[in-house]
Amino acid sequence: MDDVRTTPAGPAATAGGRVTSADGTPIAYRRCGGGPPLVLVGGALSPGGWERRLAELPAGRFTTYTYDRRGRGGSGCGAAGHAPEREVEDLAAVVAVAGAGAGVHGTSTGGALALEAAAAGVPVGRLSVYEPPYGADDDAHDGVPAWRLAGIHARVLVVDGGASPRRLRDTARAVAGALPYGRHTTLTGQTHTAAPHVLAPVLAGFFAP
Repeated sequence: MDDVRTTPAGPAATAGGRVTSADGTPIAYRRCGGGPPLVLVGGALSPGGWERRLAELPAGRFTTYTYDRRGRGGSGCGAAGHAPEREVEDLAAVVAVAGAGAGVHGTSTGGALALEAAAAGVPVGRLSVYEPPYGADDDAHDGVPAWRLAGIHARVLVVDGGASPRRLRDTARAVAGALPYGRHTTLTGQTHTAAPHVLAPVLAGFFAP
């Protein structure tokens, strides 16, 4: 059973608790705002504060969900550690709390995780990803799993920053091109860590009902 805690009501009131992943690992999450559900997935090195700031910006239009990825913050690690398959299960557990068809946005490795979850059949709605680092250590983008991305039939917005390294921007375009319903946009002047107040309006426009 989820352990749910709430704070006093208000325009950005939050609630949260823990949901149990498929392997029994507890995953801590937070809910903010009201409206259609939108799950935010942080990058591998994110401490969680960036996602919470992003979540608060569109909270008047969406119910945003943030969570501590496995082994971070209030979430457990589990016997399997950070295996990608287990992290897909963690995201699936949070989506189940948000409701089937919830929108999902992932940043950096969180974006790759969101795409892998959609490819694995997690019942998400629209997706957006910011600079998923497929092939980031390669000379080009030959690490993009085009055959898996081709099986994603949700609408996907792939975003990059105009001031990010060229390899990440090339990868973003390759990801968008591999998706049946993918489109690409660039945020002028942004780096691999986009400013929440710049990214939030783009997400709000894309995920608007």
